[in-house]
Amino acid sequence: MPDQPSEEECRLIIRTRERYAAVRELAAKDWTISAIARKLRLSRPTVRRFACAEAVEDLLTKATGRSDLLTPYLPYLIQRFNDGCTDAARLTREIQAHGYQGSPQTVRRYLHPLRASATAAHAPSSAPTIREATRWITRRPDRLTPDEQARLADLRARSPRLDATAGHVAAFAQMMTTLTGTAENLQAWMAAVDADDLPGLHSFTHGIRRDLNAVVNGLTLPHSSGAVEGNVTRVKALKRSRYGRANFDLLRKIILCAH
Repeated sequence: MPDQPSEEECRLIIRTRERYAAVRELAAKDWTISAIARKLRLSRPTVRRFACAEAVEDLLTKATGRSDLLTPYLPYLIQRFNDGCTDAARLTREIQAHGYQGSPQTVRRYLHPLRASATAAHAPSSAPTIREATRWITRRPDRLTPDEQARLADLRARSPRLDATAGHVAAFAQMMTTLTGTAENLQAWMAAVDADDLPGLHSFTHGIRRDLNAVVNGLTLPHSSGAVEGNVTRVKALKRSRYGRANFDLLRKIILCAH
């Protein structure tokens, strides 16, 4: 029978479940990532990871850290298993010779369902990183390679929530690039987002509603505040370069002479 988790792993599992429940409860109330992080005293990346997880089980594997240690050696394990070697202790010694630092229990846990299956095992395909998936979703579809398009399509087929997220991102990008984000279109887009269980995007729509007119202007008018922002950045750079060593009169002259 499968090995039971250790005491340390049990504590990690309990803590992960409690944090997941707390984050999702606050996210359902339209709390922002920053507000949740301050409330629970967690980092923003941690809160975002918990809020975007489809289920707590997706986080438990990372919490225990067992699969991460074994992942580099899975192709070798599967090859040896298919060759007829099913002894967990022997396979553990073999991968330890190649640098494996995990426990024999981890190997036994992985081999247990393989022994129960009558078919040959197959090495899992490498999963894309979060950064890769984000880049595929936010990039123009025509700028993705055929392989990237295929992998993104596979991701969307596996996860309905990720598929919904990608659809909403594409719709917003369409409004932004074609300047069609009128108040009606934007309200319809936000209503569609709020109808899905996507806490990350709910925080985004909450921020849009706080400054709706400015967002509508940005999504419909051809004007850009880039020139103004550039001048502000330049003035700040000049000020910081002489911080504590010049008064306002000298700063004014430096700014005027820098034009």
